[in-house]
This record gives sequence, C-alpha cells and structure tokens, in this order.
Amino acid sequence: MFFLALLIAFVACNAPPVPLDDIVIEKTFVPDECVRAVKPGDFVRYHYHGTFPDNKKFDSSDCTLALKLCRQTHRPPPRIKHVAQGLASCAPSELQAVGIFTSILQAPLIGQLRGRLCVPLHYDRGSTYNVYVGKKQLIEGMDKGLVGACVNERRLVKIPPHMAYGKEGYVKSSTSSLRVQSEITDQLRLPRVGFASRRQSEGGGLQQTRNAGAGGACSDWPGREGEGRGDVIPPDSILHFDVLMVDIWNPEDKVQIQTYYKPENCSRTVQVSDFVRYHYNGTLLDGTLFDSSHTRLHTYDTYVGIGWLIAGMDQGLLGMCVGEKRIITVPPFLGYGENGDGSDIPGQASLVFDVVLLDFHNPKDSIAVENQIVPESCPRKSKSGDFMRYHYNGTLLDGTLFDSSYSRNRTYDTYIGKGYVIAGMDEGLLGVCIGERRRIIIPPHLAYGEEGTGTKIPGSAVLVFDVHIIDFHNPSDTVEIKTLFKPDDCKVQSKKGDFVKYHYNASLMDGTFIDSTHSYGKTYNVVLGSGQVVLGMEMGLEDMCVGEKRTLVIPPHLGYGERGVEGEVPGSAVLVFDIELVDMEEGLPEGYMFVWNSEVSDDLFTEMDKNKDGHVDSTEFSDYIHRQVSTGKGRLAPGYDAYRIIDNMFSNQDRNGDGKITAEEFKLKDQETKEHDEL
Repeated sequence: MFFLALLIAFVACNAPPVPLDDIVIEKTFVPDECVRAVKPGDFVRYHYHGTFPDNKKFDSSDCTLALKLCRQTHRPPPRIKHVAQGLASCAPSELQAVGIFTSILQAPLIGQLRGRLCVPLHYDRGSTYNVYVGKKQLIEGMDKGLVGACVNERRLVKIPPHMAYGKEGYVKSSTSSLRVQSEITDQLRLPRVGFASRRQSEGGGLQQTRNAGAGGACSDWPGREGEGRGDVIPPDSILHFDVLMVDIWNPEDKVQIQTYYKPENCSRTVQVSDFVRYHYNGTLLDGTLFDSSHTRLHTYDTYVGIGWLIAGMDQGLLGMCVGEKRIITVPPFLGYGENGDGSDIPGQASLVFDVVLLDFHNPKDSIAVENQIVPESCPRKSKSGDFMRYHYNGTLLDGTLFDSSYSRNRTYDTYIGKGYVIAGMDEGLLGVCIGERRRIIIPPHLAYGEEGTGTKIPGSAVLVFDVHIIDFHNPSDTVEIKTLFKPDDCKVQSKKGDFVKYHYNASLMDGTFIDSTHSYGKTYNVVLGSGQVVLGMEMGLEDMCVGEKRTLVIPPHLGYGERGVEGEVPGSAVLVFDIELVDMEEGLPEGYMFVWNSEVSDDLFTEMDKNKDGHVDSTEFSDYIHRQVSTGKGRLAPGYDAYRIIDNMFSNQDRNGDGKITAEEFKLKDQETKEHDEL
C-alpha cells in the first residue's frame, strides 16, 4: 500500500497540466500584520522562483538564496530513495492533492522527504526583482498576480499562457534576458527608479521589456544541457512563480511617521538646524536589520534639516520630543535611492527606522532655568566671585543620572563666575537665593562639548542640573548682625576682656540644626578677645547688653573655615547663631590678671611673709591673694581658673625659679620695666 501511494504521487506529479482561464494564486504564507499591500502603480521588490508545472525551473531572482522553500534535513530513509526523482518535481500543493501530506506520511518523514527531494530554490539574480506593478512592465499574469500581496507574504502565482508568453513562447539568445521579442519598444525608457529594464550588449540601447520577473538561469543548475535551464519557454506554457514580496512603495509616498510613545511633558520639539542625539534600529520593510546604533553602544549625533541626513530622516525627526519613540518609514527616493548604500541597503529599498530621541539642542541655545522654588525671604542673591555650597542631581536630557552630590553626602563647594565650573553652571548659579531650588539646562557648547567627559557624559550631551542652594558668601563678607531685642536700659555693654555668659542656637543657612546651649541646660561662658570662640562670634558678642538678643551670620573665614568641624560643621559653611546675653562680668585692663580694688599696702611683702622667714613661698602667696579677693580688696581676671592665675603670678615674681620670692624679687606692675600678667 505504501509503495502504491508513492506511485500514485509520482504519476499525479507528472500528469499534463490542466489549462487555466485566469491566474491562480495560492498564498503559502501571510504575515500576521500586513504593513502594506501592493496596488497598481506601486513599485515592488520581490524574490521569485519560476518553474513549469512539472517543477522544472526556468528562472529565479537570486542564486545566493538557495532552498528558500525546502529545508535541508536528513537523507531520506533507504526504502523510499527509489521514488526520489518522482517526488522531486512535485510542488507542495500537488503533494497535498494526492494526500501524501495528510494520509500516508507522518510529519517527520515529510520533513526528510521534502528536505532532500523537493526542488531547491536558487534565486538567480543575486538581488530582488524591482519593477512597477500595473504599468505593463511585467507580463499580464504577474501584473495581476502581485496586486494585493503584503510585505513578507509568499504566494504561488500560476499563469496561463495567454497571460504569459502565449503561443510564441520564448527563446533566450546568448546575450539577452528573457523577453517577448514582439513587445520591445526601443524608444520608451523606464523611470530611473525601475529595474525592469536591461542593457543589451548587441545594440547598446536601453530597452523596455514586459517581463514576468524572469531572466537568465543559473549556469550551475543541474540537468541536461538545454533542459530546465530557462533557455526556452515553450509555446502555450503555464508558468508558476513562487513569489516572496520584500518591499512596496509608490512615487507619491511621503515619509510615514508612527509615534508609539510620547512623554506627557513636551515643552520643546525638534526644529530645523537642531542637533540631535538618538538611538535607532534600521530595517528594510521586510524586517531585515541593516544597522543599529544600539550595537555600537553610541547614539547617532547629527544636525537635522541641513542635509546631513537622508531627506526622509531630515523630515521624520522634526517635531520629536525628548524621550519620544517613533517609527519612520522612508521611501527610497527620500533614502538611498536606486543604488542603495553599496553595502547593506539595496537599491530602491524602503527603510524603516525605529527611533528614540535622547537629546537635542540648537547651537544658538543658552542655558534655561526651570522649576524655580524661591524662598519668601531672599535678602541677598549670588553674584560673581561668591563662594557657594550646593547640592545637585545631574542627568542627561532623557533622565539618565550621571552624578549626584547627595550620593557623596556632601555639597559641591566652589567659586562661581570664575571658571571653576563649566560655563553653563557659572551662569546658572548667578542670581540665586540661599535655599532656592532650580533646574539648569545646559547645552553642550556651555558644558563638556563634543567630547563629553568620563564614561557617563557623552559628547554633545545636554546636561540637566537640579540644584539646591545651601549657602554662599563672599571672601569680603564680615559678620552680619541683626538685633532682635534690646533692653531699654543698655548703658553697660560688653567689650574685649569681659566675661560673658550667653545662650545660643546654631544652624546652617538652610536651617540644618548644629547645636544649642539649651540642650545642655547651661550657658556658654567665654572671655571676649581670648580666642575661646571663633572670631565671628567674638565680633558678634561685642557691644551687647545683658538681656539683648541677636542673630549672627558668620562667613566661614570668620567661622570654622574650609575644614569645618568633623561630624558637626561642614567645611566652608556659613553659620547662623541666635544668641542671648544672659550675664557678664567686667574684665580687667589688658595685660592684668589681678587688680586691687583699694589702696595697696606700703608693706605688701611683709604682709605676705606670714611666718616672717624673709621669703614668700607659693602657699603664702596663694593664701594672701585669695584673702584679698574674698574681702573685696582685689579681683582676679574673670573667666579663668583662679589657681592657674595665682600660680602664673607667683612664677612671674619668682625671678630665679627657686620656689620662693624674696623682697628683692618682688615688684608691683607699675614697677616692671616689662609688662607681666602679675601684680
């Protein structure tokens, strides 16, 4: 039964063809999406394989694309090898007609049979066949059979003789392609976009032929000389064309734009002369990839509308927003024309670009400032020469983060207007308030230019900085003092040397808390002018009354400088102190650590020498000074340790350092030739 079925198949495949009244179209593959279908007047690019009904090939479009329909699998089982030649000439539809596919052979066996036994599809041209449809540049049957075909559709077109080469048939000369001799029109030239014409070596003229999409055959096609090689199309021949539609366009086409993503915020779109950075995948209309910027890991960077791109892309990029994604379909006369690019893009090819726009600017752009949040109080705005501390997030125009001060947990500190930062930031940071937030958009010619910098900022990139101004100052600044409250009775004011007690709340300019005496439940006590606090605080505490309240703004060069205080005060930080003077004690005259409140005894040394041994030791000296202070006769410098002051006074009087003071060594302050911090 098995061999009987194969014999039936062999006979069926070699039976005489049934005459046709019209073309017959069998669609062997239809894509899920038909991006475009052929209409009369369209220009098409297609591959084809031309055979007679007995499956003998007479022509094909490309020798390099072998086995387009047949799969090379394993050699068929030996028991069916003897029917190979019979099945070799069977088209798929003919095999199905005799039930081979569905009732006799199992699927794996079918693959093995067809992989070795069907006729391989060698396309003879080395390229697609390119021609207008419906303009009598093809035989009538092909003109009709191609209409309605989708890109990537494969169809078998069966053409009766009267719609092909008729009763005359065709005989190929040694120097020409297949043509209908009676239909050569010497004077009619095809448009430049057509490829249906052939140059004739005999006459040298450009002649039009109504072809089926058929030319010479491959010289290496197997078979006997003169048979199955496309040299002859006999009279009244039915022709079968297995067609794969590759491309369709029309001379009336324009650039087609399909936007499939557009950001909600689109404040600016691409205009002529803008410089753009975009990624793309470039394919032919059948989906064949010919180029991609993604594979190079680099955007395509170019001007738009000034001829740096093919005309179709110049048009297709106009009106795009940053972040927008669109598919741009470019007909060949707005692409690479009839010659292609000489490499991956064939002549007369429609091009499809899947584009995402990352960035664009214009060479005339300056910086742009957006999204400003300005504090209600702005007593001062930054100017050139100021030193600024600010936080920032730096991104590309598409939102890609390239740097952030927040990630380092410290501000970026720099002078502005002096070229320490890129020109766009120098400009964008002028005129800001402390506490202000703003977005600064900087074109590349005011940033890192064509070269970019590092690995994260590409060349010609627009940069976006979202900045928060923490503080700024000028090296010429002094302490800023603002009196919040002052008592009516303010006759006694603090001065250098006074011992003052005060409360404070300390913060940075952005309000960040640093410290407060209220947290400790006690005042901060210092002697003014002694260097116990930063210079700015010294200056801010002078000339205050007890009960007075002030706000001090202290620049870093009068505060904690460039280094700050680790873990507490950032380097180069402007400080804000809210202070209240709680108490103060008048200091001693400069250079004195002890003064008398009454007349000094004429016999001071004798009074100190309590045991009358002719010298004063440290104990006698200390006891005496403490008695004077306790009785109100004398006063030590306030704010210092009394014992340390007294020890210092004793050392100054003990000239020879023997641990005791003699009458000859002892002298009062006004008796000294040099000043000492002593009596």
